[in-house]
Amino acid sequence: MPGPIATPHPPSPGRRAAGTLVGDVSESAVLSRILPMFQQAAASLLGPGDDAAVVASPDGRTVISMDTLVEDHDFRLLRPNGLRTTGYDVGWKSAAQNLSDINAMGAAATSLVVSLTLPPQTPLDWVEDCARGFVAAIRGLGAAGCSVVGGDLGAGAQLVITAAVTGSLEGREPVLRSRARAGDVVAVTGPLGRAAAGLAILEDGRPVSDFGALGEELIAAQLRPCPPLAAGPAAADAGASAMLDISDGLLRDAGRIATASGVSLDLDPDLLQEHAHPLAPTAELLRVDPLAWVLGGGEDHGLLATFPQDVQLPPGFTAVGSVLPGRPQVTLASQATALRGWDHFAH
Repeated sequence: MPGPIATPHPPSPGRRAAGTLVGDVSESAVLSRILPMFQQAAASLLGPGDDAAVVASPDGRTVISMDTLVEDHDFRLLRPNGLRTTGYDVGWKSAAQNLSDINAMGAAATSLVVSLTLPPQTPLDWVEDCARGFVAAIRGLGAAGCSVVGGDLGAGAQLVITAAVTGSLEGREPVLRSRARAGDVVAVTGPLGRAAAGLAILEDGRPVSDFGALGEELIAAQLRPCPPLAAGPAAADAGASAMLDISDGLLRDAGRIATASGVSLDLDPDLLQEHAHPLAPTAELLRVDPLAWVLGGGEDHGLLATFPQDVQLPPGFTAVGSVLPGRPQVTLASQATALRGWDHFAH
């Protein structure tokens, strides 16, 4: 992926950054710098420039989702170890998490609209970099039929990036959280725990070099997640009974399927060790259990799905547990666990 992961030695808070600031120019000037980056995809019949975009819906149904990133809640511009989160990072992450939600329904993304709330002291270069991150994520993650078709600009006290994404089911039925059944196989695709490990490194305060090459990879997983966008439609075509995006941690998201479907999900910690083992060197440096990242960390944006026993798992999916009858809960080897994932109002 192009662009640096993070930048050392950021300007001190409150100090005027070098270069042109958003507050120095007009809204139209900001738009003139970023709109040329957004090329129209096939599904977009009318892109940026009018009061609203027009997007084709050949399936007759539209899948839609929205997500927000808020400065100092979902991302930090300044890190304890002297690194700065770039606009490219935030644009990539916003696009990725929205594309992942469409993927989790078994659909393919068709358009994105983006709302930016910008403090006046925001460097204009940062905004351009954010737009580049959106475009790079759409292309790099394989969402060929999707493009940014419009949005909104506003001023505020802190950076806020909200994106809404539409998608097409392409003739499939949507895969819901509520249709898992006892006897189904629980499976995942995509990494688990890597983004949480990357966040732990960023928040630790030690130089990233202390964590070696793996540290850079884990930071990239946190700042620029790579959801497996081909996996959602493949799972739907294979007959997945339930599915969702793993954004708030495996246990918390498994609990959402359990609650919606009225079943119990029992996860096998031995099968999950495959994800925990590569994280062991970093976990040792930070004195944590790598399995805690796998179970409780989010933001990798892989998929958690359930499949009937007679279904062959699609490529990339691996079994990690089973669906059992009983009250809605998630267990580890039939035992309750106190681990929990991310909750926006509990942190």
